[in-house]
Amino acid sequence: MGRLNLTRRGFCAGGVAAFSVRPTWAATPDDLTARKARVQLAPDGYPMTEVWSYDGTLPGRTIRVGQGERVTRRLVNDLDVPTSIHWHGIRIDNAMDGVAGLTQDAVPPGHTFDYDFVAPDAGTYWYHAHTNSMEQVARGLSGPLIVEEADAPEVDADEVLMLDDWLIDPDSGQFFDDFDQPMALSHAGRMGNLIGTNGQYQLEMPAQSGARLRLRLINAANARIFVLRLQGLSGWSVALDGMPLAAPEPVMDEIILAPAQRIDLIVDVTAPEGETAALLRLDDDDQWRGQVAFPVQGARSGPRRDRPAALPPNPNTALPDLTAARSLDMVMEGGAMGRLATARYKGRDMGFRDLVGQGQFWSLAGQVGMSDEPFAELERGEVVRLRIENRTVFAHAMHLHGMHFRKVAADGALGPLRDTILSIPEEPLEIAVSADNPGKWLFHCHMLGHARSGMTTWIDVT
Repeated sequence: MGRLNLTRRGFCAGGVAAFSVRPTWAATPDDLTARKARVQLAPDGYPMTEVWSYDGTLPGRTIRVGQGERVTRRLVNDLDVPTSIHWHGIRIDNAMDGVAGLTQDAVPPGHTFDYDFVAPDAGTYWYHAHTNSMEQVARGLSGPLIVEEADAPEVDADEVLMLDDWLIDPDSGQFFDDFDQPMALSHAGRMGNLIGTNGQYQLEMPAQSGARLRLRLINAANARIFVLRLQGLSGWSVALDGMPLAAPEPVMDEIILAPAQRIDLIVDVTAPEGETAALLRLDDDDQWRGQVAFPVQGARSGPRRDRPAALPPNPNTALPDLTAARSLDMVMEGGAMGRLATARYKGRDMGFRDLVGQGQFWSLAGQVGMSDEPFAELERGEVVRLRIENRTVFAHAMHLHGMHFRKVAADGALGPLRDTILSIPEEPLEIAVSADNPGKWLFHCHMLGHARSGMTTWIDVT
């Protein structure tokens, strides 16, 4: 795989828990300190970038725990603005979900908040800011959360690959700070001009020919949909959004990873020694470029391994009974070239022009942004079928907090468990949700600018 070409010209193309005052003693290993830092985000030769970080790194350090273990982290806010942490994809107690204004108050500067929950499900998850997420995640406030199986598959390496993009001024090396830019909010979202993995523009991970790798892919970008394929690697997808598939599925085609989605791959390095295997991405100019390179150094001895076994299933993942399921409808409207005429915002019915004047461009089921009343009130254990009609001209990565769901096919078949699903314009989409986790749960587009400008609602499970 050839070296990527990045010139300056190309570069431009429930209950509320309390918080406390920050203690004066030194941070412990269980602290996550949100603070500013400077990192070499762009390639060498460009200025360093000031980021908002957890403990000074981008992304934040990988948190690894065993399935069923407790996660205890104290958020220490050393930023100048309030913040909070959402533990994305984990089916946890509602009070620990980290959504400012719904499950907790935002943590003011100089204060702390203690997160304490059990990780019931093995898999690949992540954590990120959930106060003004559109800006705070774009500035760097995210990191991987890995919950390990008691009986993990046999691999030579277990690698976390956090895919992201950043919108940076190449002259100053700093983020463009136009986070409320109407063009981005009303179109596909904030797209970066620098794309990388694990905070690096050109990530390389040497590997042996014949080695077996577990690759945990996380799309941490604000809006970019990654289209990926393997080069010099062959293998299987074994989990989506943290949840194991019933059986490994061979990777034969392109991998589409929407914002906030994850996929676990088990791959064998088939490229010979001296060549470079790679994870490639499809860019906007229809060219395939390197996302992650695996220079092949040496060869693994021993016979070729068999197809991997399925990962152990997580608890409470049985197929739902749809016989008596209640049906709900959610129409998406708005955005540039959309058909939104009127919608309800802050208790008033408003026309699209007035909504735009408020920086709001999208609606879900006629509602713009959060309201005092939930989109749906569900009884614990209830199964619902949610029909989503995308009347916009853009794709939306819809994420449900606190629970996973399954896509319902036209013939009634149920797909694998997910917590984030890509809604395509004018393509019918139906999901089945088992409301098995009580609390107030957000449902929103994970194109974070869309969430900020209207595409956010919530459900109440009691």
